[in-house]
Amino acid sequence: MIRLPALLIACIFLLPLPAMAWSNLGHRLVGELAQRHLTAAANAQVAGLLQGEAEPSLAGIASWADTLRKDDPQAYPGSDRWHYVNFPARTCTYEPPRDCPDGNCVVGQIERQRLILADRTQPVAVRRDALKFLVHFVGDAHQPLHNSNYKDKGGNDYQISLRTPLVPTGELASKYVDGVMGTNLHSIWDYYVLASAGLTADGYSERLGTRPWPPENIGKSPRPADWSMEACKLIDAHRLYPKGHRLDHRYLDAQRPLAERQVEIAAKRLADLLNATLVN
Repeated sequence: MIRLPALLIACIFLLPLPAMAWSNLGHRLVGELAQRHLTAAANAQVAGLLQGEAEPSLAGIASWADTLRKDDPQAYPGSDRWHYVNFPARTCTYEPPRDCPDGNCVVGQIERQRLILADRTQPVAVRRDALKFLVHFVGDAHQPLHNSNYKDKGGNDYQISLRTPLVPTGELASKYVDGVMGTNLHSIWDYYVLASAGLTADGYSERLGTRPWPPENIGKSPRPADWSMEACKLIDAHRLYPKGHRLDHRYLDAQRPLAERQVEIAAKRLADLLNATLVN
């Protein structure tokens, strides 16, 4: 039976499910892998912007945008909408006026926050928040169910009974009965697919860090819209929606290589974006 450290499980499961977005584990991996490939100039600016943070690294601030939604939603009203993009049924073609009005989607916010980060006339605190948003949103843009064309809130309304040894704590404990967790497909992809590997964030980043860089088959486009459309197409191409509503480790094991690949590609694109933005 595979078990994660109890503290890691507790910290992750105390988050509201719709806000997890790759969970803390997935976002940390994106930040950690990206930082390993920053230029000296970009690394220096990141260090300056994150000075005073409890954990002044891309991994350390990678989940800040989710924590913000829970703890201080009025700091950026309406920011819930910034973590995803919904496409119409049967299409993954991005049309900004339809899919991202006023830039209020993950694609629009990656573009907006990059411009803020690049603007040296902005206050440091504003650029710091922009960096935090970017690290998180680039991760979200590569989680397929944050880029969905299904009418179920990115899988939040697709209920799943998951047989798993990962025991939740807190308010979710009542949903775990006889080794089965009552959850949804979005949470399967935000948390369980990666967490069921049984690795800590440090252990996982070391494992992924031994693989070739850049990741294989990565698209060359620097456009966030292309990243989102690419992620949307993965939903059907890799059959993310199971035939039924009862899952176990077999689904998680089968889908984990795709999730890991998306984490690696997100890290590569985040590193490229920051290297191009944070120049001397």
